[in-house]
Amino acid sequence: MTHRLTGKDVHKPIRSASLVKILIAIEQLETRGDDPRIEPMLRSSDDNAASELWVENGWEQLVVRTAERIGLEDTRPPERRGMWGYTAVSASDVVKTYRYVLEKAKPSVRRTIMGHLQRATKCASDGFDQSFGLPSATFKPAFKQGWSGFGDPEEPCVAKRRPRLLLDADEPELDLKSPAMHTSGTCLFSIVAVLTLHPEGTTWQQASKRVTRVTEEVTKYRC
Repeated sequence: MTHRLTGKDVHKPIRSASLVKILIAIEQLETRGDDPRIEPMLRSSDDNAASELWVENGWEQLVVRTAERIGLEDTRPPERRGMWGYTAVSASDVVKTYRYVLEKAKPSVRRTIMGHLQRATKCASDGFDQSFGLPSATFKPAFKQGWSGFGDPEEPCVAKRRPRLLLDADEPELDLKSPAMHTSGTCLFSIVAVLTLHPEGTTWQQASKRVTRVTEEVTKYRC
């Protein structure tokens, strides 16, 4: 099978936000088995579920193990072990992670992860609308979103929000100040990863429109 990777700054390290939840799911499924918390973590990007599975699977060592197993080049664990969302990833590594799930992982692991991503919800558990990017630009994708630095939603997508965990004010060398918004997933025969940072003060609506517009350009004639 021939694969062609196209994009810009595909090896640039950027904080993962919730994209690291795919690595958490891989580690849990491959070493400890299925867990009911994987569903809300992947479908509605539930932070509490991710935090619990992160601790139970070895904190930052989870990233070290999965990166080695998958062959990720740019991914590294957060400098402070509790901040799973500050894991460094790149667009290239995100694509490589999806390829691993689709082509190399056991069928049960692939079915579980992709099945949940195909059923991802419009509203995330923290109240943000996660329909930007791939779900807005393409038809029926399997997707995992990521975001960080937007505070609380001005108009919650759900009535009741669960508190977000494992945040820290310290700033390692990775850019932790600029609002981050990512969209990733599959559509038709393509794997897509759009990882973005925005100027401080950018609103959720502004960022989501930009990410969706970029995703439309990236997926044009492909999805």
